[in-house]
Amino acid sequence: MIGRAATRGLIELKSVNPRNFTYDRNNKVDDTPFGGEPGMLIKAEPVALAVESLGWNKPKVILTDPAGRSFQQSDAIRLSAESELVFLCGHYEGIDDRAAEYLNAERFSIGDYILTSGELAAMVMADAIVRNLPGVLGDSNSLSADSHSDGLLSAPNYTKPETWRGIEVPPVLRSGNHREIIKWRRQQALRITLQNRPDLLAKAELSAEDVKLISSPDKT
Repeated sequence: MIGRAATRGLIELKSVNPRNFTYDRNNKVDDTPFGGEPGMLIKAEPVALAVESLGWNKPKVILTDPAGRSFQQSDAIRLSAESELVFLCGHYEGIDDRAAEYLNAERFSIGDYILTSGELAAMVMADAIVRNLPGVLGDSNSLSADSHSDGLLSAPNYTKPETWRGIEVPPVLRSGNHREIIKWRRQQALRITLQNRPDLLAKAELSAEDVKLISSPDKT
């Protein structure tokens, strides 16, 4: 999706290496942290100079950080409205905190685990953001059917043939009864979210009908 968006001229991608903004012959970007903590930190100055070299006026800066708040679909939608986004990719023990403070960076984590560097996290977030831009997806209606678009996980989907290795597509999806299909999809989304991500269901705005659907018999 990112490649398609770039080819169509919907986005422009740039990369800047902080090593190009160092002052020593070894292009050293890291140093030991104050306080005796283990590991190495990327220094603030080369990071700030790298961002400033883009020539943008106060771009939105995102720092990949395990200590950041969890990146959500709502963040992807919000950030897709920004005209200029900069991803700071953390390495080693991270980046000198003064760089994030100076650049007013918003910190995000993509999960409760540690990656070797922040590039993968930046790519994940960039993909989630770019697909919300007009013209990127072939069918814009796909966005409203995505998991997390309404705070829930998506219902199962099926395509032809109707029977595959003895497993049939639920009859309700072949019934042509759109009201029942919508009801079935909502019920499945509620149940899958309850099973796999109960934390999402706890935050979702459920109607009285939703509560009934969770416990009512499955019409397949």
